[in-house]
Amino acid sequence: MTTPTRSPRAALLERLLDPERVVIFDGAMGTMLYAKGVFINVCYDELSLRAPDLVRAVHEEYVQAGAEVLETNSFGANRAKLTQHGLETQVREINQAAARLAREAAGETRLVAGAIGPLGLRIEPYGPTARDEARALFREQMEALRDGGVDCFILETFGDLDEIEQAILAARDVDPAIPVVAQMTIGVDGLTPFGVAPEAIARALDRFGADVIGLNCSVGPQAILEAIERMTPVTQRKLAAQPNAGMPREVGGRSMYMASPEYMATYARHLIQAGAKVVGGCCGTTPAHIRAMVEGVRPLTPRHGATDFYVSTPPSAIPSTVHADGSGRASVGVDPVPFAERSRWAAKLARGEFVRSVEIVPPRGVDASRMLHDVAALERAGIDAVNVPDGPRAQSRMSAVLVSILIQQRIGIETVTHYCCRDRNLLGMLSDLLGASAMGLRNLLLITGDPPKMGPYPDATAVFDIDAIGLTNLVARLNRGLDPGGNAIGEPTRFAIGVGINPAAVDVEHERRRFEWKVEAGAEYAITQPVFDVEQLERFLRDSAHVRIPVIAGIWPLVSARNAEFLANEVPGVSVPDAVLTRMRRAQERSAGHAVAEGIAIAREMLSRAREAVQGVQVSAPFGKVDLALQVVGASTSHSVGPQPITV
Repeated sequence: MTTPTRSPRAALLERLLDPERVVIFDGAMGTMLYAKGVFINVCYDELSLRAPDLVRAVHEEYVQAGAEVLETNSFGANRAKLTQHGLETQVREINQAAARLAREAAGETRLVAGAIGPLGLRIEPYGPTARDEARALFREQMEALRDGGVDCFILETFGDLDEIEQAILAARDVDPAIPVVAQMTIGVDGLTPFGVAPEAIARALDRFGADVIGLNCSVGPQAILEAIERMTPVTQRKLAAQPNAGMPREVGGRSMYMASPEYMATYARHLIQAGAKVVGGCCGTTPAHIRAMVEGVRPLTPRHGATDFYVSTPPSAIPSTVHADGSGRASVGVDPVPFAERSRWAAKLARGEFVRSVEIVPPRGVDASRMLHDVAALERAGIDAVNVPDGPRAQSRMSAVLVSILIQQRIGIETVTHYCCRDRNLLGMLSDLLGASAMGLRNLLLITGDPPKMGPYPDATAVFDIDAIGLTNLVARLNRGLDPGGNAIGEPTRFAIGVGINPAAVDVEHERRRFEWKVEAGAEYAITQPVFDVEQLERFLRDSAHVRIPVIAGIWPLVSARNAEFLANEVPGVSVPDAVLTRMRRAQERSAGHAVAEGIAIAREMLSRAREAVQGVQVSAPFGKVDLALQVVGASTSHSVGPQPITV
């Protein structure tokens, strides 16, 4: 007996209810109708009856943009608001027409959400409309939308918790099985019109029993993001965020929303990272905004493993790979090459051995002779690998990928190649990674990258199509022989996947969660930012024990008090305790040589204390001085055997 296959529509509805999976809604309907020449003083809801082709065309544009859920043109189609236009007898016809038009555009691969807005009436205790009366008005509209074929209800732009509670109760009256998305609206102060804070919104909507809760309209993405960050810790419900395209501005007597599609895409990624798993747009958003958001968030699956990389791809758009048996099933990839077989570095980590690496920054120009000379010294000293950073602090240097190839070909020592998301779009990353694999690079450290404004070229643009979590997903898929679209690439890559962590982060809880997401995405080892406080490192690792992978401690030998001050104040993610700064200042007062010796002593202390908690060390070579790095790890160019005893 064959198992029945779920329809794409049923699978998408299941995904909408999954608290961990991302779903993309469409954008504004009113904005689009206004742009098509509809005057502002007409009833937009009536257009589903009077101008169905116009409404259907808007839905179809959002389908082409990649939206997975279409909202009906029925935001104000309740009896109270339709009465203002003399249309109170057409509640059922208008709502059914709105649902039918959206369903025609959505087909069976997308969902239709019945859009319900506030009644435009004040309900008790602050107005004359009774709660039961409000509930009945909502129920009338929802019954018509249900009969028109909607998959779920979306309650939008509510400012009164008492009113949205009645809407949720009405939805349960109509059909308890139809999912409900409930969204409040806030002002620039982060509060509802009645002064309710985001945390209280989340708790109330949770208590009312909505399936998905969140915020929409009134403000742009920054205010919505800040509110979502406050809602995430206080609810287990799936969160939704549908901001306006910025705040409206008066341009030539008209209110215009100025936020670009790229800006909205950036904030869509931020919203997902903050915990929102339903994203879309409200006033001012267009198909161009939604298209940019779809492309921006598609690779970003912060709470998923590598098997669910493109959570927002509609089922109809997932490419298939023809298997050897001739079937058209989508490829699920192959088993990755065992971790221990991918490189010497990976093999040592797999065996539980302590690894030693030294970080050398690529040259600024085209002459790599000095760098290769230093790397040769590291190879003679028995160092396991050379870490090659990728444009640290947004500086322009020789390509980390090409430098790594040069080192492995000329010297023979393995590299750990840092690869950041700042400078390349998704296609560029895919090309780089395939080429790096073909040239024999095996060890990666995947990082998001420092923003260009930190570097000497502040006007340079950044890409950030994905962050380190999305990049980890991408590489994990390549290791299974799949490209981002699920297409087979032939022989899989053999990358050992490393990620960065920062035990000294300002928001250490957020950093810990990101570490969890990276491990879920496919990370196999981690390297920390420079450690100057071992207790911080130990606390971070203890709190992350449930997702432990091999962790390598970053160690930076300070060379002067000025170097210590620079790291403490101007390098993001690095925390230098006051005690270390004091030691370096006192040593500097004696002499420059004493400062260098003190910096090495501090680094060796860090290594000695951290050794029991980690499985390796990455020592930076400050200003290219590899001899200082070798002193920290207890090695010299005269011998190349295992780790030397550490004495302080």
